[in-house]
Amino acid sequence: MTTRPKIKDIAARLRVSPATVSRALSDSGLVAEPTLSRIREAARLLNYRPNVSARNLRTRRSMAVLMVVRDIGNPFYLEIMKGVEATAREAGYAVLMGNTENDPDREIAYFDMLRDGHADGMILMTGKLPAEPAPPPSLPVVVASEIIEGAGFPHVQVDNVAAAAGAVQHLVALGHRRIAHITGPVPEVLSLHRRRGYRQAMRAAGLKIPPGYIQRGDFLLASGRAGCRALLDLPVPPTAIFCANDEMAFGAVHELHQHGHDVPGDVSVVGFDDIYLSEAFYPPLTTVSQPRAEIGRMAMTQLLAMMSGKKPSRAPVILPTALKVRGTTAPPRT
Repeated sequence: MTTRPKIKDIAARLRVSPATVSRALSDSGLVAEPTLSRIREAARLLNYRPNVSARNLRTRRSMAVLMVVRDIGNPFYLEIMKGVEATAREAGYAVLMGNTENDPDREIAYFDMLRDGHADGMILMTGKLPAEPAPPPSLPVVVASEIIEGAGFPHVQVDNVAAAAGAVQHLVALGHRRIAHITGPVPEVLSLHRRRGYRQAMRAAGLKIPPGYIQRGDFLLASGRAGCRALLDLPVPPTAIFCANDEMAFGAVHELHQHGHDVPGDVSVVGFDDIYLSEAFYPPLTTVSQPRAEIGRMAMTQLLAMMSGKKPSRAPVILPTALKVRGTTAPPRT
């Protein structure tokens, strides 16, 4: 069995002290050129790998962070995960994915992992905190994409009110006057903000919201179908539907097709998130695009700063959105 090379082997090869090698390989900034390059090259030639267990024992860090989501099967999280992982890897951290499936016990378990030192920080994307015990704001937690009011944690998000209003304004500009909305899981703040944007745009356009034009969903495809079915059963059904996420929009389009309606000829549909399936869907989905990879990068950057002892900003980081106009929206038929 080949002996694993150690710091002292590199030091002996270059005739420098082990402390110098350690400082060079930890990027301390205390070792100057050309010694720094010589040490790194020797480490590469010897195939040196740091002893992670020993390092973690010394630093009392796990060198891992948790990214906790509500449903790991939702492709919305993939681009965010890429941004988180790329930034974490550059800093020497691994990313562990946690899936709660809206189970309160799982939500508590992941916070227990953080408290017990199995992870050094958490990027939270569930839209809520465990009720008891309430996580203290001192924990290294960054809320990404979602909004948890009063949590005391830094947030990286988009302006959901303005983005939702923009989506409805697009339908109004096409000539639609009967515009309905399928919400996310109310009373979660994210869902409330998107519903508020819908109402604001309708009010600004001088349009009334008839009874039944707001249907409650849960971000899942089945609720998009159910909400659309309820809208079609109304005495005067809408000519356009704004859904609080893409998955529900897919469900709404499926339900419209099931009832023999053409999209967008009979009914226009707009989603929110711009997951990768939106462009491959038929017809391609008009939707609000979030900068998901940048959300992940920014959230991880914020978390790294917290874990290094820096005080987080109270003001949320707001990233821009864009409306991607595709094939599911068109002017209403005369």
